[in-house]
Amino acid sequence: MPKVDNRQEILSVKIGAEAGQGVKSAGLMLAKLAIRSGYHIYSQIEYPSLIKGGHNVIQVNISKNEVTAPRKVNDILIALNQDTINKHITEFSKDSGLIFDSEVKVDTSKVPSNVALIGLPLSKISRETGNSALLINTVALGAVTAVLGGNIVILNELIAEEFGSKGEEIVKVNVSAAEQGFKHITENYKKYLRAFLSPSDSVSNFVPYMAVDGNESVALGAISAGLQFAAIYPMSPISNILAVLAENQEKFGYIYKQPEDEISAINMSIGASYAGARAMTATSGGGFSLMTEGYGLAGMTETPLVIVEGMRPGPATGLPTWSDQGDLQMILNAHQGDFPRIILAAGDAKEAFELTMQAFNLADKYQTPVVLIIDKNICENAQSFPLYDLAGYKVDRGKFSTNRVENYKRYELNPEGISQRTVPGAGNFFVANSDEHDEEGYSTEDAEIRSKMMEKRMNKLKICKEQDMQKPQMFGPENADVTIVSWGSNKGTILQALKELDNVNYVHISWLSPFPSETLSEMLSKSKYILNVECNYTGQMAKLIRENTQIKIDENFLKYDGRQIYPEEIIDAVNKIRSKK
Repeated sequence: MPKVDNRQEILSVKIGAEAGQGVKSAGLMLAKLAIRSGYHIYSQIEYPSLIKGGHNVIQVNISKNEVTAPRKVNDILIALNQDTINKHITEFSKDSGLIFDSEVKVDTSKVPSNVALIGLPLSKISRETGNSALLINTVALGAVTAVLGGNIVILNELIAEEFGSKGEEIVKVNVSAAEQGFKHITENYKKYLRAFLSPSDSVSNFVPYMAVDGNESVALGAISAGLQFAAIYPMSPISNILAVLAENQEKFGYIYKQPEDEISAINMSIGASYAGARAMTATSGGGFSLMTEGYGLAGMTETPLVIVEGMRPGPATGLPTWSDQGDLQMILNAHQGDFPRIILAAGDAKEAFELTMQAFNLADKYQTPVVLIIDKNICENAQSFPLYDLAGYKVDRGKFSTNRVENYKRYELNPEGISQRTVPGAGNFFVANSDEHDEEGYSTEDAEIRSKMMEKRMNKLKICKEQDMQKPQMFGPENADVTIVSWGSNKGTILQALKELDNVNYVHISWLSPFPSETLSEMLSKSKYILNVECNYTGQMAKLIRENTQIKIDENFLKYDGRQIYPEEIIDAVNKIRSKK
């Protein structure tokens, strides 16, 4: 078992089982236990694209300091079946433990000798406590709480919160199951008990934190921004956005519509926005491919729209439940012709919340579609964050009015390219269709008008770049031997790696269109060596950087197996650069 060591900043617990055994709920419960005990967490979940069965696993990383990424090794593995042991037998840390069900036939002969074997009758306790195999994960939670020196009272409170809506009896049997698991460990494995998870000395002064993932954050950000209509067709990894929105629509007074497909989703959202509502849709790469006609329609009709695109590996169906960053160039170039696309990319759940709110204001201000890119790792991996703060946010509807306007011209030409917007029924008459049009919206093929309208629309990006575009973030020393440049969910992994690297900094890019060419050029020009980090095959961000800055990045760490990048891999990549130079 791992020893108490102040140098060991992170403790990693991995729970594995067959789908249906409550892996995700158990991991989230452990994460909340850690947070309420005064610690930070980062959880990583992996599962196959199967309706039933398959291997599900979640790793919960716990630290007294902020933790932003998973680890390649585990300090404790909770194996609720043999498959978990077989698949993760090479991932044990130097001093670690294996918690398993001693009531079933489990082969531990190949487990490394340095791993403490902690067997307890999970199945038996589950049957005796509540006559249900579903309790096995709760028994295991009680067991790992004991091993880590956690507070069983806090765990019982979490169980009551989790199962309270299902009735007093369900709460009672789950509390009993957790207590029995806790008791068995404290009575039979005293030599393995550690004080990792004992409530922190500063827990009474600990700022309230929450375990939240990107899907939940996008939904909360949309609600906070004054969402009025959402149409989303379920598609991994963004399905939980619609689940949160659907559950809360009556409470917060917006409409969530379940459409028949992605084409209907974007067209419904465009229609709602045309009628004056703050509207959004969300999808993954395959769904976005279907939405591209609507994407251009919103651009031509200058209709505000927020689109959330959760990336997963392609092409085609690809790896539906894994992660990737291969959609960047598609989103930048989707649909024929030129129109102003504002494209943002979140680096973690908190950024997803903040950029979702910002996306609604940008869409209204510039009357154009705004795409927020996230990926499966952001969508479904949870992290501890302070409660989100809305104090600095103000809804900005831009040039929008429900009043009658004299001599109204929906697409009036002006230097900034942004015309007065109104809604049907306000007494302002105009035409909106997919053809090129004059100031009133009537279709035209006049060459001069076409040129002026194109310039009007595209000028929005110039104004946006001057007034709203955010600069890339620099982490680490201003001048460094190696500069890492990246985007999306790689942020947390790179930040975690920086803690182990000297004289290395990191440039995080969250605005992709308009692109921060000048600022990025200045940042990267100071670097001796640049390492581009992405989860795609062709280095799409590196291409975008070269296109906009003429800086050619020769060193790339590209991962495209669907799995998350680990801090250990970033450290190795940096060390390889240094060894070559």
